[in-house]
Amino acid sequence: VQLQASGGGSVQAGGSLRLSCVASGIITSNIGSMGWYRQAPGKQRELVADISSGVADSVKGRFTISRGNSKTLYLQMNSLKPEDTAVYYCNCKTYSGNSEYWGQGTQVTVSS
Repeated sequence: VQLQASGGGSVQAGGSLRLSCVASGIITSNIGSMGWYRQAPGKQRELVADISSGVADSVKGRFTISRGNSKTLYLQMNSLKPEDTAVYYCNCKTYSGNSEYWGQGTQVTVSS
């Protein structure tokens, strides 16, 4: 299973970015959930948004998670803040819950 994430970059505060993630090597019926996590320097990886449960409180009203097709996931990030700076990872869990996969990460840098 491969998760290919893209769309990161450097923006000024208040700007927008759209992250994309495409899953391959897994059949649709095996996908239980997909989501986005992020990890800032010196901090633990945290959940940003999950297609089933929505977005975290810290990004509510600014970020939107959506699915293009069964294997494509997006994260629309608006009104970005410097504290959103992190490496963002796409995540996929199988329906059985037995396996979990991670993308390679895409860097998001927000300057003030």
